[in-house]
Amino acid sequence: MSKEVVIIDYGMGNLHSVTKAIAAVGGKPIITADKEVIAKAEKIILPGVGAFGDCMANLHKSGLVPLIMELLNSGKPFLGICLGMQVLFEGSDEAPGVKGLGYFKGQVKYLQTSHKIPHMGWNKLSLKNTSPLLDEAEGEFVYFVHSFHCEPEDKSLITAVCDYGMEVTASVGKGNVQAFQFHPEKSSRAGLALLKKFVEM
Repeated sequence: MSKEVVIIDYGMGNLHSVTKAIAAVGGKPIITADKEVIAKAEKIILPGVGAFGDCMANLHKSGLVPLIMELLNSGKPFLGICLGMQVLFEGSDEAPGVKGLGYFKGQVKYLQTSHKIPHMGWNKLSLKNTSPLLDEAEGEFVYFVHSFHCEPEDKSLITAVCDYGMEVTASVGKGNVQAFQFHPEKSSRAGLALLKKFVEM
């Protein structure tokens, strides 16, 4: 089984720490914007840090959108991280009028909480629906930095939540496509355990 994991470089994302984390759990990370390399990937990570609108603009400019849609529908293991999870949805309060990839139906909404925004720091996962990556993650603490969260139309897509004065969508997934709002690469042992499962998926 190949442990190669292609990390898509579209000019936005925490590439260095994701790469280090994948290597730490025995994977072989390849950071690339090369469409041919991405198309042949066996496992794909779409990372992301920053704003929804900028992210979609960069993906369109790099010509990667059709290829990413192909990969999402290919059955290959695909992991979206943070903004890389949010762009899998149809749109975001952060960038009205900007279309997301729309792989999952639903919107990315501003957090409606009396707590401080952004939601930044460690929070505890509560599992909702089955995910091949999260079966041992109940009660684990992982690291978040975000002001928006995903609200899928189909609630069965929500694999884990956390409490931040409201129920926050911590992760979603369906089959080969899994996504985390939190940063597994910054989540110490718990996060590395999740990335190891992805590398071995």
